[in-house]
Amino acid sequence: MSENNSVKADFKHYLLEIVKAVMIALILSLILVLLSAFIIKVANLDSNAVVIFNQIIRSVSILVSGLFALRLHGNGWLRGIIVGFIYSIFAYLIFSLIGGEFTFDLTLLNNIVLGMASGLISGIIAMLIRRK
Repeated sequence: MSENNSVKADFKHYLLEIVKAVMIALILSLILVLLSAFIIKVANLDSNAVVIFNQIIRSVSILVSGLFALRLHGNGWLRGIIVGFIYSIFAYLIFSLIGGEFTFDLTLLNNIVLGMASGLISGIIAMLIRRK
């Protein structure tokens, strides 16, 4: 019985970590998008720069959130992938609502895969840092 309670407690803590990481990533993304929009406007950059900025923002947001939120030992890579996947879905929904357009295309799949890869790297780095 106590082992079952321990598994439930671990699952609860892991779930809270994932939710916290996703929230940090989303908030950081919103802040960085506003900052990058200002930079693009002031510097009068080409519209192709927006795509590059967006990918960098997504990757940095997931990486930073994973490093801050993923603190429990074990399966950091898996929790990072989950964070990247959930973040990608929520980021798509939020930015589509802001933009007023929902399109399902290869870009969405690319963003999800990039998010999961960033989460994987973030989870591995977070576990290596915590090991020391």
